[in-house]
Amino acid sequence: MDALETRKFGAATLLVGPRGGKYPDGNSLLVEGPEESLLVDPSLGLLARENALPRVDRVVLSHCHEDHVAGLHLFPETPVHVHEADRLGLLSLDGLMGIYGFTESVATPWRRALVEQFHYVPRPDALGFEGEVIFELGGDVRVRALHAPGHTRGHCVLLVEPEGALYLGDIDLSSFGPYYGDAWSSLEDFERTLARVREVPANAWITFHHIGAIDDRTDFLERLERYAAVIGSREARLLEFLDEPRSLDDIAEHRFVYRPGDAVPFADPVERRSMSQHLARLREAGRVEEVEPGRYRARMRG
Repeated sequence: MDALETRKFGAATLLVGPRGGKYPDGNSLLVEGPEESLLVDPSLGLLARENALPRVDRVVLSHCHEDHVAGLHLFPETPVHVHEADRLGLLSLDGLMGIYGFTESVATPWRRALVEQFHYVPRPDALGFEGEVIFELGGDVRVRALHAPGHTRGHCVLLVEPEGALYLGDIDLSSFGPYYGDAWSSLEDFERTLARVREVPANAWITFHHIGAIDDRTDFLERLERYAAVIGSREARLLEFLDEPRSLDDIAEHRFVYRPGDAVPFADPVERRSMSQHLARLREAGRVEEVEPGRYRARMRG
């Protein structure tokens, strides 16, 4: 796919990343009003456009993760906005590492990748916002940021008005399913967010990865349903795996988020964080019991 491909939604232009925005690339969104222009999630794909970058008066992040800030260094003087809950990740590399919460064996090479592959540069001038905030770009063009936590504490979706194009950030509607494997992630917040985005009045839905844009509501809802169903699938597979006592180490090694054999350097901590949340709520629901310290088994139904 051409790295310079674009797609228009009135005042909004989707800047399609290489390979359709497949990780580590992504699809950035430019919104141009009569008075100001705003760029959402500067991705690695912007490096291919470096010699023809549009005017950008402010940058807004859907959240603070490596692939969403990889092009931010191209705008060193441009004001950057992020939800206050994620602003820590822009203040310093240590702050960003805190969002991931990786163990040291993973953290050391990941720090290097953040700088060398994703061009991380601290932005201590980053501006935090909370709740719902509107960025007025002149005339009737505005971008409405809606807090949508789960992927991170500060993850937001952004509604471009008056077109009604809803930028979903990392609610990417992919077959991989929701990602809630960082220290800053929450499974239950993500589930509430998925229910909420169904109700946001929109005419188009835009993802940072993979799909790019959907302009049919039925298609969107079907994709959202399949995406959300991955959560239930992981939980059902976990219950099946716990037909005999298992430790969290066993669960992480078995792989419920990634496929066995996937060469993902942070797979182990992501599996542990993701599945420990499932384990906790299954225990609270009385469907799993701790049969000995650190070992869990599904309760027999009778």
